[in-house]
Amino acid sequence: MTEKEVAILRIGHRPERDQRVTTHVALTGRALGARGMFLATRDKGVVQSVADVADRWGGNFFCTDDVKWRTCVKEWKASGGKVVHLTMYGINLPDIIGEIRPCEKLLVVVGAEKVPGEMYGLADYNVAVTGQPHSEIASLALFLDRFYDGSEFYSTFPDAKIRIVPSRAGKQTEEL
Repeated sequence: MTEKEVAILRIGHRPERDQRVTTHVALTGRALGARGMFLATRDKGVVQSVADVADRWGGNFFCTDDVKWRTCVKEWKASGGKVVHLTMYGINLPDIIGEIRPCEKLLVVVGAEKVPGEMYGLADYNVAVTGQPHSEIASLALFLDRFYDGSEFYSTFPDAKIRIVPSRAGKQTEEL
Protein backbone atom coordinates (compact mmCIF):
# COMPACT_ATOMS: atom_id res chain seq x y z
CA MET A 1 0.00 0.00 0.00
CA THR A 2 1.31 3.47 -0.80
CA GLU A 3 2.27 5.76 2.04
CA LYS A 4 -0.59 8.21 1.90
CA GLU A 5 -1.67 10.18 4.94
CA VAL A 6 -5.29 9.35 5.63
CA ALA A 7 -7.08 10.23 8.85
CA ILE A 8 -10.70 10.11 9.96
CA LEU A 9 -12.67 12.90 11.59
CA ARG A 10 -15.62 11.54 13.56
CA ILE A 11 -18.24 14.20 14.25
CA GLY A 12 -21.57 13.96 16.05
CA HIS A 13 -20.40 11.22 18.43
CA ARG A 14 -22.66 10.89 21.49
CA PRO A 15 -20.65 9.23 24.30
CA GLU A 16 -23.75 7.83 26.00
CA ARG A 17 -24.85 5.87 22.93
CA ASP A 18 -22.19 5.78 20.18
CA GLN A 19 -19.10 4.30 21.85
CA ARG A 20 -19.27 0.93 20.13
CA VAL A 21 -19.98 2.34 16.67
CA THR A 22 -17.29 5.02 16.97
CA THR A 23 -14.78 2.42 18.16
CA HIS A 24 -15.68 0.34 15.11
CA VAL A 25 -15.22 3.37 12.84
CA ALA A 26 -11.68 3.72 14.23
CA LEU A 27 -10.90 0.01 14.00
CA THR A 28 -12.20 -0.19 10.44
CA GLY A 29 -10.12 2.83 9.49
CA ARG A 30 -7.05 1.32 11.14
CA ALA A 31 -7.45 -2.05 9.45
CA LEU A 32 -8.04 -0.49 6.04
CA GLY A 33 -5.17 1.98 5.93
CA ALA A 34 -6.01 5.14 7.88
CA ARG A 35 -3.32 6.45 10.21
CA GLY A 36 -5.61 7.77 12.91
CA MET A 37 -8.89 9.29 14.01
CA PHE A 38 -9.80 12.69 15.40
CA LEU A 39 -12.89 12.50 17.61
CA ALA A 40 -14.85 15.75 17.91
CA THR A 41 -16.08 14.88 21.40
CA ARG A 42 -14.39 13.95 24.64
CA ASP A 43 -14.51 10.18 25.12
CA LYS A 44 -11.51 8.58 26.80
CA GLY A 45 -13.19 5.16 26.65
CA VAL A 46 -13.04 5.12 22.85
CA VAL A 47 -9.46 6.43 22.88
CA GLN A 48 -8.37 3.70 25.30
CA SER A 49 -10.15 0.90 23.43
CA VAL A 50 -8.50 1.88 20.16
CA ALA A 51 -5.09 2.24 21.84
CA ASP A 52 -5.42 -1.25 23.34
CA VAL A 53 -6.12 -2.78 19.92
CA ALA A 54 -3.23 -0.90 18.29
CA ASP A 55 -0.92 -2.04 21.09
CA ARG A 56 -1.77 -5.73 20.58
CA TRP A 57 -2.22 -5.80 16.81
CA GLY A 58 0.50 -3.27 15.88
CA GLY A 59 0.79 -0.15 13.84
CA ASN A 60 0.91 3.51 14.76
CA PHE A 61 -2.79 4.37 14.67
CA PHE A 62 -3.66 7.41 16.79
CA CYS A 63 -6.99 8.36 18.32
CA THR A 64 -7.33 11.90 19.62
CA ASP A 65 -10.51 13.09 21.32
CA ASP A 66 -11.95 16.49 22.20
CA VAL A 67 -10.99 17.93 18.80
CA LYS A 68 -12.75 21.03 17.48
CA TRP A 69 -14.02 19.77 14.14
CA ARG A 70 -14.03 23.08 12.24
CA THR A 71 -10.47 23.79 13.34
CA CYS A 72 -9.40 20.28 12.39
CA VAL A 73 -10.87 20.64 8.89
CA LYS A 74 -9.41 24.10 8.34
CA GLU A 75 -5.94 23.12 9.60
CA TRP A 76 -5.97 19.97 7.45
CA LYS A 77 -6.78 21.97 4.35
CA ALA A 78 -4.25 24.69 5.23
CA SER A 79 -1.54 22.00 5.38
CA GLY A 80 -2.34 20.90 1.83
CA GLY A 81 -4.78 18.10 2.60
CA LYS A 82 -8.14 17.38 1.02
CA VAL A 83 -11.37 16.67 2.90
CA VAL A 84 -13.81 13.93 1.92
CA HIS A 85 -17.21 13.96 3.63
CA LEU A 86 -19.01 10.62 3.44
CA THR A 87 -22.71 11.34 3.02
CA MET A 88 -25.56 9.76 1.12
CA TYR A 89 -26.19 13.15 -0.52
CA GLY A 90 -22.88 13.40 -2.37
CA ILE A 91 -21.50 12.23 -5.71
CA ASN A 92 -21.59 8.43 -6.02
CA LEU A 93 -18.29 6.86 -4.98
CA PRO A 94 -17.60 5.09 -8.31
CA ASP A 95 -18.07 8.39 -10.16
CA ILE A 96 -15.57 10.40 -8.06
CA ILE A 97 -12.97 7.97 -6.65
CA GLY A 98 -10.67 8.41 -9.66
CA GLU A 99 -10.43 12.12 -8.85
CA ILE A 100 -9.78 11.47 -5.14
CA ARG A 101 -7.33 8.55 -5.40
CA PRO A 102 -4.27 10.69 -6.37
CA CYS A 103 -4.62 12.76 -3.15
CA GLU A 104 -1.65 12.22 -0.82
CA LYS A 105 -3.23 13.70 2.31
CA LEU A 106 -6.88 12.98 3.03
CA LEU A 107 -9.22 13.66 5.94
CA VAL A 108 -12.32 11.45 5.77
CA VAL A 109 -15.26 12.90 7.70
CA VAL A 110 -17.70 10.38 9.14
CA GLY A 111 -20.79 11.65 10.94
CA ALA A 112 -22.92 10.10 13.66
CA GLU A 113 -26.01 12.19 14.35
CA LYS A 114 -27.04 14.98 11.99
CA VAL A 115 -23.97 16.54 10.37
CA PRO A 116 -23.85 20.35 10.40
CA GLY A 117 -24.75 21.79 6.99
CA GLU A 118 -21.50 23.76 7.05
CA MET A 119 -19.58 20.52 6.46
CA TYR A 120 -20.97 20.20 2.93
CA GLY A 121 -19.34 23.50 2.03
CA LEU A 122 -16.06 22.86 3.82
CA ALA A 123 -15.48 19.46 2.22
CA ASP A 124 -13.54 19.21 -1.01
CA TYR A 125 -15.62 16.15 -1.88
CA ASN A 126 -19.06 15.08 -0.65
CA VAL A 127 -19.11 11.38 -1.47
CA ALA A 128 -22.11 9.03 -1.43
CA VAL A 129 -21.66 5.33 -0.78
CA THR A 130 -25.10 4.61 -2.26
CA GLY A 131 -27.94 7.06 -1.96
CA GLN A 132 -29.59 5.12 0.85
CA PRO A 133 -29.32 5.29 4.65
CA HIS A 134 -26.84 2.76 6.02
CA SER A 135 -23.90 2.35 8.38
CA GLU A 136 -21.09 4.88 8.60
CA ILE A 137 -18.78 1.92 9.26
CA ALA A 138 -19.78 0.36 5.93
CA SER A 139 -19.33 3.69 4.14
CA LEU A 140 -15.83 4.11 5.54
CA ALA A 141 -14.86 0.52 4.68
CA LEU A 142 -16.10 0.80 1.11
CA PHE A 143 -14.49 4.19 0.62
CA LEU A 144 -11.08 3.09 1.93
CA ASP A 145 -11.17 -0.11 -0.11
CA ARG A 146 -11.86 1.86 -3.28
CA PHE A 147 -9.30 4.55 -2.34
CA TYR A 148 -6.51 2.01 -1.79
CA ASP A 149 -7.76 -0.19 -4.64
CA GLY A 150 -7.53 -3.36 -2.51
CA SER A 151 -3.89 -2.94 -1.49
CA GLU A 152 -4.91 -2.64 2.19
CA PHE A 153 -5.39 -6.41 2.28
CA TYR A 154 -1.61 -6.82 2.15
CA SER A 155 -0.70 -4.33 4.86
CA THR A 156 1.61 -5.23 7.71
CA PHE A 157 1.44 -3.66 11.14
CA PRO A 158 4.81 -2.98 12.82
CA ASP A 159 5.28 -3.99 16.46
CA ALA A 160 2.30 -6.37 16.46
CA LYS A 161 2.16 -8.78 19.38
CA ILE A 162 -0.31 -11.05 17.61
CA ARG A 163 -1.32 -11.70 14.03
CA ILE A 164 -3.82 -13.88 12.24
CA VAL A 165 -2.56 -16.76 10.15
CA PRO A 166 -4.89 -17.04 7.15
CA SER A 167 -6.55 -20.45 6.96
CA ARG A 168 -9.50 -22.03 5.17
CA ALA A 169 -10.97 -23.42 8.39
CA GLY A 170 -10.61 -22.58 12.05
CA LYS A 171 -8.90 -19.72 13.82
CA GLN A 172 -5.14 -19.50 13.79
CA THR A 173 -3.10 -16.78 15.41
CA GLU A 174 0.58 -16.35 16.01
CA GLU A 175 2.16 -14.64 19.00
CA LEU A 176 5.04 -12.43 17.88
